[in-house]
Amino acid sequence: MKRCKINSLYILLIGALVMTATGCKKWLVDQDNDPTNLAPDNYYTLPGHADAAIAAAYDRTRFFAGGAGIFANNFSMLEMPTGTAKTETGQNTDLNNLLGLSYNGDNVFVLNWWTSLYQVIAQTNLVLDRVPAIKMDDAPKKKVLGEAQFLRAWSYFYLVRLYGDVPLLTTSILKVQDPMTYAGRTTKDSVYLQIVTDLKNAEASGLPWTDGGGRASLGAVKSLLAEVYLTMAGYPMNKGKEYYKLAADKANEVITSGQFKLFDNYNRLHDEREENKTEQIFEIQFLAGVANNGNQALLLPNFKEISAYGTEVGSTTPTTQFFNSFEPGDKRTEDRKGFFYTSYYDEGYKTLKQLGAPYIYKHFDSLAIGIEGVKGTANSGLNWMNIRYAQVLLTYAEAQNETDAGVNQAAVDALKQIRDRAGLVTGTPGTYTQATFREAVWKERWHELCYEGVTWFDMVRLKKAYKESSNTFEDFVGHKLPESGATLSAKHLLFPLPTIEMQNNPNLRPQNDGYPGV
Repeated sequence: MKRCKINSLYILLIGALVMTATGCKKWLVDQDNDPTNLAPDNYYTLPGHADAAIAAAYDRTRFFAGGAGIFANNFSMLEMPTGTAKTETGQNTDLNNLLGLSYNGDNVFVLNWWTSLYQVIAQTNLVLDRVPAIKMDDAPKKKVLGEAQFLRAWSYFYLVRLYGDVPLLTTSILKVQDPMTYAGRTTKDSVYLQIVTDLKNAEASGLPWTDGGGRASLGAVKSLLAEVYLTMAGYPMNKGKEYYKLAADKANEVITSGQFKLFDNYNRLHDEREENKTEQIFEIQFLAGVANNGNQALLLPNFKEISAYGTEVGSTTPTTQFFNSFEPGDKRTEDRKGFFYTSYYDEGYKTLKQLGAPYIYKHFDSLAIGIEGVKGTANSGLNWMNIRYAQVLLTYAEAQNETDAGVNQAAVDALKQIRDRAGLVTGTPGTYTQATFREAVWKERWHELCYEGVTWFDMVRLKKAYKESSNTFEDFVGHKLPESGATLSAKHLLFPLPTIEMQNNPNLRPQNDGYPGV
Protein backbone atom coordinates (compact mmCIF):
# COMPACT_ATOMS: atom_id res chain seq x y z
CA MET A 1 0.00 0.00 0.00
CA LYS A 2 1.22 3.46 -0.82
CA ARG A 3 2.34 5.39 2.25
CA CYS A 4 0.88 8.86 2.76
CA LYS A 5 2.42 11.63 4.78
CA ILE A 6 -0.80 13.50 5.47
CA ASN A 7 -1.80 15.23 8.67
CA SER A 8 -3.53 12.44 10.57
CA LEU A 9 -5.95 14.89 12.18
CA TYR A 10 -7.37 15.48 8.71
CA ILE A 11 -7.72 11.76 8.10
CA LEU A 12 -9.52 11.30 11.41
CA LEU A 13 -11.84 14.23 10.88
CA ILE A 14 -13.12 12.90 7.56
CA GLY A 15 -15.36 10.72 9.74
CA ALA A 16 -16.91 7.32 9.23
CA LEU A 17 -18.58 7.99 5.91
CA VAL A 18 -15.57 8.25 3.60
CA MET A 19 -14.41 4.90 2.28
CA THR A 20 -10.77 3.81 2.10
CA ALA A 21 -8.89 3.86 -1.21
CA THR A 22 -5.52 2.46 -2.16
CA GLY A 23 -3.76 5.61 -3.34
CA CYS A 24 -3.38 8.90 -1.52
CA LYS A 25 -3.96 11.12 -4.53
CA LYS A 26 -7.00 9.21 -5.79
CA TRP A 27 -8.52 9.11 -2.31
CA LEU A 28 -8.17 12.83 -1.77
CA VAL A 29 -9.12 13.99 -5.27
CA ASP A 30 -11.66 11.52 -6.64
CA GLN A 31 -13.84 10.64 -3.67
CA ASP A 32 -16.32 13.48 -4.24
CA ASN A 33 -16.89 12.40 -7.85
CA ASP A 34 -17.70 8.77 -7.06
CA PRO A 35 -21.51 8.46 -7.19
CA THR A 36 -21.44 5.26 -5.12
CA ASN A 37 -19.52 6.84 -2.25
CA LEU A 38 -21.46 7.96 0.80
CA ALA A 39 -20.44 11.42 1.95
CA PRO A 40 -21.82 13.95 4.45
CA ASP A 41 -23.50 16.00 1.70
CA ASN A 42 -25.66 13.10 0.52
CA TYR A 43 -26.13 11.10 3.71
CA TYR A 44 -27.70 13.22 6.47
CA THR A 45 -31.28 13.30 5.24
CA LEU A 46 -33.40 11.04 7.51
CA PRO A 47 -34.03 10.81 11.29
CA GLY A 48 -32.38 7.40 11.28
CA HIS A 49 -29.21 9.00 9.99
CA ALA A 50 -29.03 11.15 13.11
CA ASP A 51 -29.20 8.04 15.32
CA ALA A 52 -26.58 6.27 13.20
CA ALA A 53 -24.28 9.27 13.36
CA ILE A 54 -24.37 9.58 17.15
CA ALA A 55 -24.01 5.79 17.48
CA ALA A 56 -20.77 6.09 15.48
CA ALA A 57 -19.51 8.63 18.04
CA TYR A 58 -20.24 6.25 20.92
CA ASP A 59 -18.48 3.47 19.03
CA ARG A 60 -15.29 5.51 18.99
CA THR A 61 -15.23 5.77 22.79
CA ARG A 62 -14.34 2.06 22.92
CA PHE A 63 -10.68 2.91 22.35
CA PHE A 64 -10.12 2.23 26.09
CA ALA A 65 -10.01 -1.45 25.13
CA GLY A 66 -8.09 -0.82 21.92
CA GLY A 67 -4.68 -2.33 21.38
CA ALA A 68 -1.44 -0.50 22.10
CA GLY A 69 1.12 -2.97 20.84
CA ILE A 70 1.77 -6.44 22.18
CA PHE A 71 0.01 -7.37 25.44
CA ALA A 72 -1.33 -3.88 26.22
CA ASN A 73 -4.44 -1.76 25.70
CA ASN A 74 -4.94 1.98 25.86
CA PHE A 75 -6.53 2.13 29.33
CA SER A 76 -3.13 1.37 30.90
CA MET A 77 -1.66 4.77 30.03
CA LEU A 78 -3.57 6.45 32.86
CA GLU A 79 -2.56 3.81 35.42
CA MET A 80 1.14 3.11 34.90
CA PRO A 81 2.49 6.54 35.97
CA THR A 82 0.36 6.72 39.15
CA GLY A 83 2.42 4.36 41.28
CA THR A 84 -0.61 2.15 41.96
CA ALA A 85 -0.01 -0.21 39.02
CA LYS A 86 2.71 -2.40 37.56
CA THR A 87 2.99 -4.97 34.79
CA GLU A 88 3.85 -8.67 34.78
CA THR A 89 4.85 -8.69 31.13
CA GLY A 90 8.06 -7.21 29.80
CA GLN A 91 7.40 -7.43 26.07
CA ASN A 92 5.76 -4.03 25.57
CA THR A 93 8.46 -1.36 25.62
CA ASP A 94 5.94 1.49 25.46
CA LEU A 95 4.12 0.13 28.51
CA ASN A 96 7.37 -0.25 30.44
CA ASN A 97 8.39 3.28 29.48
CA LEU A 98 5.17 4.58 31.02
CA LEU A 99 5.94 2.71 34.22
CA GLY A 100 9.50 4.02 34.21
CA LEU A 101 8.43 7.58 33.29
CA SER A 102 10.75 7.46 30.28
CA TYR A 103 8.11 7.91 27.59
CA ASN A 104 8.25 10.50 24.81
CA GLY A 105 6.20 11.51 21.78
CA ASP A 106 6.98 8.23 20.01
CA ASN A 107 5.07 6.22 22.62
CA VAL A 108 2.16 4.35 21.01
CA PHE A 109 -0.15 5.05 23.98
CA VAL A 110 0.49 8.78 23.63
CA LEU A 111 -0.44 8.60 19.94
CA ASN A 112 -3.46 6.35 20.46
CA TRP A 113 -5.09 8.61 23.04
CA TRP A 114 -4.60 11.64 20.84
CA THR A 115 -5.96 10.06 17.65
CA SER A 116 -8.80 8.20 19.39
CA LEU A 117 -10.12 11.30 21.14
CA TYR A 118 -10.00 13.30 17.93
CA GLN A 119 -11.93 10.49 16.24
CA VAL A 120 -14.74 11.01 18.74
CA ILE A 121 -14.55 14.76 18.14
CA ALA A 122 -14.62 14.25 14.37
CA GLN A 123 -17.85 12.30 14.58
CA THR A 124 -19.51 14.67 17.05
CA ASN A 125 -18.64 17.61 14.81
CA LEU A 126 -20.33 15.86 11.90
CA VAL A 127 -23.42 15.32 14.06
CA LEU A 128 -23.50 18.94 15.20
CA ASP A 129 -22.95 20.26 11.67
CA ARG A 130 -25.32 17.99 9.75
CA VAL A 131 -28.13 16.83 12.02
CA PRO A 132 -29.74 20.30 12.44
CA ALA A 133 -30.78 20.24 8.75
CA ILE A 134 -32.51 16.84 8.99
CA LYS A 135 -36.30 17.05 9.01
CA MET A 136 -37.28 15.34 12.27
CA ASP A 137 -39.08 16.09 15.52
CA ASP A 138 -37.38 18.76 17.61
CA ALA A 139 -37.17 16.77 20.87
CA PRO A 140 -35.17 13.79 19.53
CA LYS A 141 -33.05 16.14 17.44
CA LYS A 142 -32.15 18.20 20.51
CA LYS A 143 -31.26 15.05 22.42
CA VAL A 144 -28.92 13.80 19.69
CA LEU A 145 -27.23 17.20 19.57
CA GLY A 146 -26.96 17.21 23.36
CA GLU A 147 -25.34 13.79 23.34
CA ALA A 148 -22.86 14.99 20.71
CA GLN A 149 -21.99 18.03 22.83
CA PHE A 150 -21.46 15.82 25.87
CA LEU A 151 -19.15 13.47 23.97
CA ARG A 152 -17.19 16.35 22.45
CA ALA A 153 -16.73 17.93 25.88
CA TRP A 154 -15.80 14.52 27.31
CA SER A 155 -13.12 14.13 24.65
CA TYR A 156 -11.65 17.61 25.01
CA PHE A 157 -11.58 17.22 28.79
CA TYR A 158 -9.23 14.26 28.34
CA LEU A 159 -7.17 16.04 25.69
CA VAL A 160 -6.58 19.27 27.61
CA ARG A 161 -5.60 17.41 30.77
CA LEU A 162 -3.25 15.06 28.92
CA TYR A 163 -1.58 17.43 26.47
CA GLY A 164 -2.37 21.00 27.57
CA ASP A 165 -2.95 23.40 24.66
CA VAL A 166 -4.49 21.38 21.80
CA PRO A 167 -6.20 22.17 18.48
CA LEU A 168 -9.80 23.20 19.16
CA LEU A 169 -11.87 21.92 16.26
CA THR A 170 -15.60 22.55 16.48
CA THR A 171 -16.64 22.07 12.85
CA SER A 172 -16.15 19.22 10.39
CA ILE A 173 -13.02 19.08 8.26
CA LEU A 174 -13.90 17.40 4.97
CA LYS A 175 -11.34 18.85 2.57
CA VAL A 176 -7.59 18.78 2.83
CA GLN A 177 -7.64 22.42 1.74
CA ASP A 178 -9.61 23.40 4.84
CA PRO A 179 -7.53 25.95 6.80
CA MET A 180 -8.18 23.99 10.00
CA THR A 181 -6.52 20.86 8.61
CA TYR A 182 -3.22 22.09 10.00
CA ALA A 183 -4.63 23.89 13.00
CA GLY A 184 -2.29 25.10 15.70
CA ARG A 185 -2.74 24.68 19.41
CA THR A 186 -5.48 26.58 21.25
CA THR A 187 -4.87 27.79 24.78
CA LYS A 188 -6.20 25.59 27.55
CA ASP A 189 -8.37 28.51 28.72
CA SER A 190 -10.28 28.46 25.43
CA VAL A 191 -10.51 24.67 25.43
CA TYR A 192 -12.02 24.67 28.92
CA LEU A 193 -14.43 27.43 27.89
CA GLN A 194 -15.62 25.21 25.02
CA ILE A 195 -15.96 22.20 27.33
CA VAL A 196 -18.14 24.14 29.77
CA THR A 197 -20.20 25.64 26.93
CA ASP A 198 -20.84 22.23 25.40
CA LEU A 199 -21.86 20.74 28.73
CA LYS A 200 -24.20 23.63 29.55
CA ASN A 201 -25.82 23.22 26.14
CA ALA A 202 -26.14 19.49 26.73
CA GLU A 203 -27.80 20.21 30.10
CA ALA A 204 -30.52 22.16 28.26
CA SER A 205 -31.06 19.56 25.51
CA GLY A 206 -33.82 17.57 27.18
CA LEU A 207 -31.78 14.49 28.10
CA PRO A 208 -33.32 12.17 30.70
CA TRP A 209 -31.67 11.92 34.12
CA THR A 210 -30.66 8.30 33.39
CA ASP A 211 -30.38 6.15 30.28
CA GLY A 212 -30.46 2.38 30.59
CA GLY A 213 -29.12 1.98 27.05
CA GLY A 214 -25.83 3.66 27.91
CA ARG A 215 -26.34 6.94 26.07
CA ALA A 216 -25.41 10.25 27.66
CA SER A 217 -27.91 11.36 30.28
CA LEU A 218 -28.52 14.52 32.27
CA GLY A 219 -26.88 12.77 35.21
CA ALA A 220 -23.76 12.13 33.13
CA VAL A 221 -23.65 15.72 31.88
CA LYS A 222 -23.94 17.24 35.36
CA SER A 223 -21.46 14.75 36.84
CA LEU A 224 -18.89 15.53 34.18
CA LEU A 225 -19.41 19.26 34.59
CA ALA A 226 -18.81 18.93 38.34
CA GLU A 227 -15.52 17.15 37.60
CA VAL A 228 -14.55 19.83 35.07
CA TYR A 229 -15.13 22.57 37.64
CA LEU A 230 -13.17 20.63 40.27
CA THR A 231 -10.27 20.30 37.84
CA MET A 232 -10.39 23.97 36.86
CA ALA A 233 -10.14 24.92 40.53
CA GLY A 234 -6.73 23.25 40.69
CA TYR A 235 -3.63 23.13 38.54
CA PRO A 236 -3.07 24.40 35.87
CA MET A 237 -6.12 26.68 35.68
CA ASN A 238 -5.95 27.56 39.39
CA LYS A 239 -9.46 29.08 39.51
CA GLY A 240 -9.66 28.33 43.20
CA LYS A 241 -12.55 28.85 45.57
CA GLU A 242 -15.09 30.08 43.00
CA TYR A 243 -14.75 26.90 40.97
CA TYR A 244 -14.77 24.65 43.99
CA LYS A 245 -18.16 26.21 44.75
CA LEU A 246 -19.34 25.54 41.18
CA ALA A 247 -18.14 21.93 41.48
CA ALA A 248 -19.87 21.42 44.83
CA ASP A 249 -23.14 22.90 43.60
CA LYS A 250 -23.17 20.86 40.40
CA ALA A 251 -22.31 17.61 42.20
CA ASN A 252 -25.02 18.37 44.73
CA GLU A 253 -27.58 18.60 41.92
CA VAL A 254 -26.75 15.00 41.07
CA ILE A 255 -26.81 13.91 44.72
CA THR A 256 -30.13 15.56 45.52
CA SER A 257 -31.80 14.38 42.29
CA GLY A 258 -32.58 11.06 43.94
CA GLN A 259 -31.69 9.26 40.71
CA PHE A 260 -28.49 7.56 41.84
CA LYS A 261 -27.13 5.62 44.78
CA LEU A 262 -24.22 3.36 45.64
CA PHE A 263 -24.57 -0.35 45.04
CA ASP A 264 -24.92 -2.27 48.29
CA ASN A 265 -21.97 -4.52 47.39
CA TYR A 266 -18.94 -4.19 45.14
CA ASN A 267 -19.66 -7.19 42.94
CA ARG A 268 -22.55 -5.30 41.39
CA LEU A 269 -20.01 -2.91 39.87
CA HIS A 270 -19.01 -5.58 37.36
CA ASP A 271 -22.31 -7.37 36.86
CA GLU A 272 -23.73 -6.98 33.34
CA ARG A 273 -27.25 -6.95 34.78
CA GLU A 274 -26.42 -3.74 36.65
CA GLU A 275 -24.97 -1.77 33.77
CA ASN A 276 -26.01 1.84 33.06
CA LYS A 277 -28.02 2.28 36.24
CA THR A 278 -27.94 3.00 39.98
CA GLU A 279 -24.24 3.77 40.56
CA GLN A 280 -23.03 3.53 36.95
CA ILE A 281 -23.73 7.01 35.57
CA PHE A 282 -21.76 6.67 32.33
CA GLU A 283 -19.98 3.65 30.93
CA ILE A 284 -18.14 2.71 27.75
CA GLN A 285 -20.46 0.22 26.08
CA PHE A 286 -19.49 -3.31 25.04
CA LEU A 287 -21.53 -6.27 23.81
CA ALA A 288 -20.22 -9.83 23.67
CA GLY A 289 -19.92 -11.11 20.12
CA VAL A 290 -20.55 -7.66 18.63
CA ALA A 291 -18.18 -5.24 20.34
CA ASN A 292 -16.11 -7.26 22.78
CA ASN A 293 -14.35 -5.80 25.79
CA GLY A 294 -10.73 -6.65 25.04
CA ASN A 295 -9.37 -5.74 28.47
CA GLN A 296 -10.25 -8.95 30.31
CA ALA A 297 -7.30 -11.15 29.34
CA LEU A 298 -4.90 -8.25 29.84
CA LEU A 299 -5.96 -7.80 33.45
CA LEU A 300 -5.64 -11.48 34.36
CA PRO A 301 -2.50 -12.81 36.12
CA ASN A 302 0.30 -13.64 33.74
CA PHE A 303 -0.23 -17.25 32.62
CA LYS A 304 -1.64 -18.64 35.87
CA GLU A 305 -4.42 -20.50 34.05
CA ILE A 306 -7.42 -19.23 35.96
CA SER A 307 -9.75 -18.49 33.06
CA ALA A 308 -11.27 -19.65 29.81
CA TYR A 309 -8.89 -17.32 27.97
CA GLY A 310 -5.98 -18.96 26.20
CA THR A 311 -3.73 -15.99 26.91
CA GLU A 312 -3.50 -14.36 30.33
CA VAL A 313 -1.27 -11.33 30.19
CA GLY A 314 -0.97 -9.50 33.50
CA SER A 315 -0.55 -6.27 31.58
CA THR A 316 -1.80 -4.02 34.40
CA THR A 317 -1.83 -5.28 37.97
CA PRO A 318 -1.86 -3.61 41.42
CA THR A 319 1.33 -2.86 43.26
CA THR A 320 1.65 -4.62 46.59
CA GLN A 321 2.39 -1.27 48.22
CA PHE A 322 -0.93 0.18 47.09
CA PHE A 323 -2.90 -2.92 48.03
CA ASN A 324 -1.39 -2.81 51.51
CA SER A 325 -2.24 0.88 51.95
CA PHE A 326 -5.97 0.19 52.41
CA GLU A 327 -7.12 0.49 56.03
CA PRO A 328 -7.38 -2.72 58.06
CA GLY A 329 -10.83 -4.23 57.62
CA ASP A 330 -11.55 -2.35 54.38
CA LYS A 331 -14.05 -4.49 52.47
CA ARG A 332 -12.58 -3.30 49.18
CA THR A 333 -9.61 -5.62 49.78
CA GLU A 334 -11.69 -8.75 50.46
CA ASP A 335 -10.78 -11.54 48.08
CA ARG A 336 -13.28 -11.74 45.21
CA LYS A 337 -15.71 -9.47 47.03
CA GLY A 338 -14.08 -6.06 46.73
CA PHE A 339 -11.71 -4.47 44.22
CA PHE A 340 -9.09 -7.23 44.28
CA TYR A 341 -8.65 -10.98 44.23
CA THR A 342 -5.78 -13.10 45.47
CA SER A 343 -7.23 -16.49 44.60
CA TYR A 344 -9.27 -17.93 41.76
CA TYR A 345 -10.38 -21.19 40.19
CA ASP A 346 -8.15 -23.33 38.04
CA GLU A 347 -9.17 -22.76 34.40
CA GLY A 348 -11.83 -20.40 35.75
CA TYR A 349 -14.16 -23.05 37.18
CA LYS A 350 -12.25 -25.92 38.84
CA THR A 351 -10.30 -25.99 42.12
CA LEU A 352 -9.68 -22.72 43.96
CA LYS A 353 -6.01 -21.79 44.12
CA GLN A 354 -3.93 -19.01 45.64
CA LEU A 355 -2.25 -16.57 43.25
CA GLY A 356 0.42 -15.11 45.52
CA ALA A 357 -0.39 -11.49 44.68
CA PRO A 358 -3.39 -9.16 44.36
CA TYR A 359 -5.10 -8.58 41.01
CA ILE A 360 -7.82 -6.19 39.87
CA TYR A 361 -11.31 -7.56 40.51
CA LYS A 362 -13.15 -4.29 39.92
CA HIS A 363 -13.34 -4.95 36.15
CA PHE A 364 -13.58 -8.76 36.39
CA ASP A 365 -16.06 -10.43 34.02
CA SER A 366 -17.02 -13.74 35.65
CA LEU A 367 -19.21 -14.74 32.70
CA ALA A 368 -16.26 -14.55 30.33
CA ILE A 369 -13.60 -15.84 32.73
CA GLY A 370 -15.62 -18.53 34.52
CA ILE A 371 -17.03 -19.21 37.98
CA GLU A 372 -16.90 -22.24 40.23
CA GLY A 373 -18.39 -25.13 38.31
CA VAL A 374 -19.11 -23.13 35.16
CA LYS A 375 -16.57 -22.63 32.40
CA GLY A 376 -16.24 -19.10 31.03
CA THR A 377 -17.12 -17.99 27.52
CA ALA A 378 -13.86 -16.05 26.89
CA ASN A 379 -16.12 -13.47 25.25
CA SER A 380 -16.69 -10.34 27.34
CA GLY A 381 -19.47 -7.80 26.92
CA LEU A 382 -18.85 -6.09 30.26
CA ASN A 383 -18.99 -2.30 30.08
CA TRP A 384 -15.99 -0.22 31.16
CA MET A 385 -16.95 2.11 34.03
CA ASN A 386 -16.26 5.78 33.35
CA ILE A 387 -18.33 7.98 35.69
CA ARG A 388 -19.67 6.51 38.93
CA TYR A 389 -21.86 7.98 41.62
CA ALA A 390 -19.05 7.31 44.10
CA GLN A 391 -16.93 9.82 42.20
CA VAL A 392 -19.68 12.43 42.37
CA LEU A 393 -19.94 12.00 46.16
CA LEU A 394 -16.20 12.44 46.59
CA THR A 395 -16.13 15.42 44.23
CA TYR A 396 -18.83 17.07 46.31
CA ALA A 397 -17.06 16.33 49.59
CA GLU A 398 -13.72 17.71 48.37
CA ALA A 399 -15.16 20.78 46.66
CA GLN A 400 -17.50 21.68 49.53
CA ASN A 401 -14.61 21.62 51.97
CA GLU A 402 -12.76 24.21 49.88
CA THR A 403 -15.64 26.73 49.86
CA ASP A 404 -16.18 29.47 52.41
CA ALA A 405 -18.59 27.17 54.27
CA GLY A 406 -15.85 24.55 54.67
CA VAL A 407 -16.49 21.05 55.94
CA ASN A 408 -20.16 20.59 56.85
CA GLN A 409 -22.50 17.72 57.61
CA ALA A 410 -23.41 17.20 53.95
CA ALA A 411 -19.74 16.88 52.97
CA VAL A 412 -19.10 14.40 55.77
CA ASP A 413 -22.22 12.46 54.82
CA ALA A 414 -20.96 12.14 51.24
CA LEU A 415 -17.64 10.78 52.46
CA LYS A 416 -19.42 8.56 54.99
CA GLN A 417 -21.43 6.80 52.28
CA ILE A 418 -18.21 5.66 50.66
CA ARG A 419 -16.64 4.55 53.93
CA ASP A 420 -19.79 2.91 55.28
CA ARG A 421 -19.88 0.56 52.31
CA ALA A 422 -16.22 -0.23 52.91
CA GLY A 423 -16.96 -1.04 56.56
CA LEU A 424 -14.93 1.89 57.86
CA VAL A 425 -15.63 4.52 60.50
CA THR A 426 -16.06 8.20 59.59
CA GLY A 427 -15.71 11.11 61.98
CA THR A 428 -18.22 13.88 62.62
CA PRO A 429 -17.75 17.41 61.25
CA GLY A 430 -16.26 18.53 64.54
CA THR A 431 -13.49 15.94 64.38
CA TYR A 432 -12.03 17.39 61.16
CA THR A 433 -10.20 20.55 60.26
CA GLN A 434 -10.31 21.71 56.68
CA ALA A 435 -6.82 20.24 56.16
CA THR A 436 -7.53 16.84 57.71
CA PHE A 437 -10.84 16.48 55.87
CA ARG A 438 -9.15 17.44 52.61
CA GLU A 439 -6.65 14.60 52.95
CA ALA A 440 -9.34 12.19 54.13
CA VAL A 441 -11.24 12.78 50.89
CA TRP A 442 -8.10 12.53 48.77
CA LYS A 443 -7.33 9.14 50.33
CA GLU A 444 -10.81 7.91 49.51
CA ARG A 445 -10.47 9.11 45.91
CA TRP A 446 -7.21 7.14 45.61
CA HIS A 447 -8.71 3.99 47.12
CA GLU A 448 -12.30 4.11 45.86
CA LEU A 449 -11.58 5.25 42.29
CA CYS A 450 -8.41 3.22 41.67
CA TYR A 451 -7.95 1.75 38.18
CA GLU A 452 -10.72 3.87 36.68
CA GLY A 453 -8.51 6.44 34.95
CA VAL A 454 -9.09 9.04 37.69
CA THR A 455 -5.99 8.89 39.88
CA TRP A 456 -3.53 10.36 37.38
CA PHE A 457 -5.70 13.42 36.81
CA ASP A 458 -6.10 13.92 40.55
CA MET A 459 -2.33 13.87 40.89
CA VAL A 460 -1.94 16.56 38.25
CA ARG A 461 -4.68 18.94 39.39
CA LEU A 462 -3.53 18.67 43.02
CA LYS A 463 0.18 18.48 42.16
CA LYS A 464 0.27 15.82 44.86
CA ALA A 465 1.04 12.12 45.01
CA TYR A 466 0.07 9.49 47.54
CA LYS A 467 2.92 7.92 49.51
CA GLU A 468 1.66 4.51 50.54
CA SER A 469 4.42 3.77 53.03
CA SER A 470 3.41 6.69 55.27
CA ASN A 471 -0.25 7.07 54.23
CA THR A 472 0.43 10.73 53.44
CA PHE A 473 0.57 13.02 50.44
CA GLU A 474 3.67 14.69 49.10
CA ASP A 475 4.50 17.01 46.20
CA PHE A 476 4.04 15.59 42.70
CA VAL A 477 7.48 16.79 41.65
CA GLY A 478 10.04 14.57 43.36
CA HIS A 479 7.63 11.73 44.19
CA LYS A 480 9.21 8.32 43.57
CA LEU A 481 7.02 5.57 42.16
CA PRO A 482 7.30 2.59 44.52
CA GLU A 483 7.47 -0.12 41.86
CA SER A 484 9.83 1.32 39.24
CA GLY A 485 11.72 3.77 41.44
CA ALA A 486 11.25 6.45 38.77
CA THR A 487 10.78 10.01 39.98
CA LEU A 488 8.10 12.42 38.78
CA SER A 489 9.32 15.77 37.47
CA ALA A 490 7.56 18.94 36.32
CA LYS A 491 7.46 17.75 32.70
CA HIS A 492 5.23 14.83 33.69
CA LEU A 493 2.36 17.20 34.50
CA LEU A 494 1.66 16.90 30.77
CA PHE A 495 2.19 14.11 28.29
CA PRO A 496 4.16 14.90 25.14
CA LEU A 497 2.38 15.52 21.86
CA PRO A 498 2.73 12.58 19.44
CA THR A 499 5.87 12.96 17.34
CA ILE A 500 4.17 11.95 14.11
CA GLU A 501 1.50 14.63 14.60
CA MET A 502 4.15 17.30 15.03
CA GLN A 503 6.06 16.08 11.99
CA ASN A 504 2.95 16.26 9.83
CA ASN A 505 1.71 19.53 11.31
CA PRO A 506 4.46 22.02 12.20
CA ASN A 507 1.80 24.34 13.67
CA LEU A 508 1.64 22.07 16.71
CA ARG A 509 5.20 22.94 17.69
CA PRO A 510 6.87 23.47 20.09
CA GLN A 511 6.71 20.22 22.01
CA ASN A 512 5.61 20.29 25.65
CA ASP A 513 8.39 21.32 28.01
CA GLY A 514 10.93 18.70 28.92
CA TYR A 515 10.33 16.34 25.98
CA PRO A 516 12.49 16.01 22.86
CA GLY A 517 11.46 18.37 20.06
CA VAL A 518 10.81 17.50 16.43
